Amino acid sequence: MNLWNRLMCTCRRRSPWLFHMNSGSCNGCDIELVASLTPRYDAEQLGVRLEGSPRHADILCITGPVTRNAVGAIQTVYGQVCGPKAVVAIGSCPATTNVFIDSRTLDGPLNKHIPVDVFVPGCPPRPDAIIQGVAKAAQILAERGNNPPIADAAPQVVGSGATECACNECKEVQP
Repeated sequence: MNLWNRLMCTCRRRSPWLFHMNSGSCNGCDIELVASLTPRYDAEQLGVRLEGSPRHADILCITGPVTRNAVGAIQTVYGQVCGPKAVVAIGSCPATTNVFIDSRTLDGPLNKHIPVDVFVPGCPPRPDAIIQGVAKAAQILAERGNNPPIADAAPQVVGSGATECACNECKEVQP
C-alpha cells in the first residue's frame, strides 16, 4: 500500500463523518445518536462529525425498521455515499424489525437491501454503544481501504451484552 492510501486509511479511522437516515423509526434511536454527539459523551473529540449530505459522509447510520416507502430512499442515499463506505444499523428495528415484524408496511431487515457492516442492538441503544459501533465501522472502513465491501461478510455486533447477531441470516456468535 502506498503512502497516499495509508494516509487515507488513517484519516478514515480517526475522522469518520456520519450521515444519519431515519427509515421509519419511533425517534428513540435518533435521540440517542444525537446524544452521543453532545458534550456528555463527546464523540466529536474522536473526530466523529454528523454531516448534512451523504456525499460528504464515510459512514451511513440508519435507524428504524425498513418501511416499503423508505426502501428506494435508502438505496439512493447508499449510492450517494462515496466509496469506500460503511453502514451502521442502529437499534433493533433495522436488524429484525423488532415489534413491527408482522406489519404489512415493512420490507424486512436492512441487510436485505444494502450490506450492513455493524449492528448496534438495543431499543434504543445507549450512546456509548453507538459510539462503539461507529468506532468499529471506522476501523472496518480503514482496513477495507479502497476495496468494495464483501457481500458474504458477517456483520459485526457491538454494544453492551451483544454476543449474538440479531439478524436471521447470521446465526454466528460474535467475539
